Amino acid sequence: MSRVLVYCAMSVDGFIAGPGDDIAWLEAPRPSWAPTANGPWAEDRATEGVEYDDFFAGIGAMLMGRRTFDVVHGMGEWFYGDTPVIVATGRPLPPDPGVPASVTTASAPIANLVAEALEAAGERNVYLDGGSLIRQALDADLIDEMVVTIHPTILGAGHPLFAGAEQRHMVTVNEVRRFGEGLVQLVMHPARRPVDHSPVPAYGGPAGADAADAGALGHA
Repeated sequence: MSRVLVYCAMSVDGFIAGPGDDIAWLEAPRPSWAPTANGPWAEDRATEGVEYDDFFAGIGAMLMGRRTFDVVHGMGEWFYGDTPVIVATGRPLPPDPGVPASVTTASAPIANLVAEALEAAGERNVYLDGGSLIRQALDADLIDEMVVTIHPTILGAGHPLFAGAEQRHMVTVNEVRRFGEGLVQLVMHPARRPVDHSPVPAYGGPAGADAADAGALGHA
């Protein structure tokens, strides 16, 4: 079954980009006195994280926020091949030959956008990208798994990943991995209340009871 996935990096204080959509800090060289990791974690190869290319190999469609699209488009290189990309926006995309035909736009409630992306993905997964879009999908309980890599940098300001969600969310951590030069990659999923799928008895009583119990249950 197709799943809705998040794969992104954030600073220690929870930002996916600095002010002005700055993401250069993600790959900026660091001085020798500020390594990304030290000690046993720096040498741990037993918990190697999932690289982007391996993650993207299972993606059938992307649902991308407009700000994210504008940042990526401004880089002058398209990173997603011919994978269908739906940009959540009510504004037209720039009339630019650099925008491939695989990119379309849609403006609708988040549940409709995710449904459209799942349909486009077929039997593969949907990659959800963009802080605002991720928060909306999280609030609507539409995300199945999040792979978040924590970069050992504190930005102090910028564009948040989770801050601004409309409600509190409990998440379950499945794995903690080492990524690249000692970054920390968390694989987690939003916790969901179990759903009772027991069949409803023909006489209308609670699942698990039989007809003989019906008289003792009373009537509302």
